[in-house]
Formats: sequence, structure tokens, C-alpha cells
Amino acid sequence: MYLIQLLLPLYDNDQQPQPRALFERVREELVARFGGLTAYTRAPVSGLWQEDIEHSVRDDLVIYEVMAPTLDRIWWRRYRRLLERRFCQESLLIRAQETSRL
Repeated sequence: MYLIQLLLPLYDNDQQPQPRALFERVREELVARFGGLTAYTRAPVSGLWQEDIEHSVRDDLVIYEVMAPTLDRIWWRRYRRLLERRFCQESLLIRAQETSRL
């Protein structure tokens, strides 16, 4: 079993809020494909990384999680690229970890 997390930015590169419809569409797609979804939306997480020696970049994110019995890397790679276009991002992080139900 795999826990797959999508880290989605609340704001675009110009610090304008992403349209709510983008998040709704992702939710609908993931629920249709995986049968459920957990969304961490009430207290956004903050990401911080060093863009270059002089500049740090901060991102406010929401996290969507799904569980899947297998990890279809090709599908996820394609879906990540699609989301990068939709959210106008150079890169989005989707991560997976093998997990067991206790």
C-alpha cells in the first residue's frame, strides 16, 4: 500500500491566489481514481527553499493525500506534469511512501 501526497501551491508565481476551481478539479479527479482523499487545507503548510545565494522563496501549500495498493509511476509522472501546467509551476512535488495499515 502507498501513501501518495501532492503538495499544491495556494498562490501562483505572482503571489495571486490560485483559482479555487483548480483544487476542486484535482479533488474530483483523485476521488474518482482512488476512491477517497484526505486534504490538509485549514492550516496551510509553508515551504521554503533557496532559489540562489541571495534569495529564499516561500510557498504556502495544501496537501492532498491518497492511498493506492500499487504505485503507477508513469501515471503519476504524467499527472504531475499536467498539474504543473494547470498551476503554472516549473515543478510540483508529488511524493509516495510505502505504508502498512495497522
